[in-house]
Amino acid sequence: MAGNSTEAGRSVTSKITSILLTFTEGSEHSLTEIARLAGLPISTAHRLTSELASWRLLERTSEGHYRAGLPLRMIRGAETGPPSIAERAPCVLEDLAAATRCRARLGVLTEIDVSYIEKVPGPRPATTFSAAATMPAHPTAMGRALLAFSPPRLVELTIMRGLRAYTAHTVTSPERLRRALGVTRLTRVAVTRWELEADLCWIGMPVFGPGGQVVAAIEIAVRDLHQQMQAVVGTLAIASRSLTRELAGDAPGRPAADPVLPLPRPADDCRMAPL
Repeated sequence: MAGNSTEAGRSVTSKITSILLTFTEGSEHSLTEIARLAGLPISTAHRLTSELASWRLLERTSEGHYRAGLPLRMIRGAETGPPSIAERAPCVLEDLAAATRCRARLGVLTEIDVSYIEKVPGPRPATTFSAAATMPAHPTAMGRALLAFSPPRLVELTIMRGLRAYTAHTVTSPERLRRALGVTRLTRVAVTRWELEADLCWIGMPVFGPGGQVVAAIEIAVRDLHQQMQAVVGTLAIASRSLTRELAGDAPGRPAADPVLPLPRPADDCRMAPL
């Protein structure tokens, strides 16, 4: 059967409906599978799925497949409580990368490493959580934001494993790491300067879940802390507080339960030397 014959007499609404119905079981599909299941030519399926993805009714995975977006999952009643980190994180990073034009990451602790997703400025979607996407906690801003609000035993386990030096600027002293985490607990801001990548600094903030426990952290890459830090901290604070409210199930207009404190002068372990 010729490809266009499957479209004969079908309205745009019918075509979109047939695409959405392929995701009723919550599965993921490639573009070819969507076209076959919906009875559409590849070109039509590509155009309509791209538009549905732009409205976040569909989400595109890092492997190029499509899955139902959060609005569809909520409509079908799959989620009765607050959204999860995996659902909301890509949207948050999309907004952060667009607003700051910087790389943005969100990470969660998996044992003593950080599992993360990342969004770079531009049209490519955020990555997805995977077993391969991990990094150490001590040289990253998101890792320190997580450790600062985690039980002390996790900090000690991190130190016992060894504070590996990734660059000449990586903090490898247990005492300096503990002091840096203390600063983060006071300010809600973690800063790493050229510690994982020699040409980048990172600024991170924690995200809290129900009960006030830290569940994730967001970080943004900058090249010039002096020029970019204040602007980035403001944007990052909005993102982290908004996500905290969503995960706690708070109403959109309700004040955040864990407000971000004003940023004080940097302490010794995060003092910004001229770049």
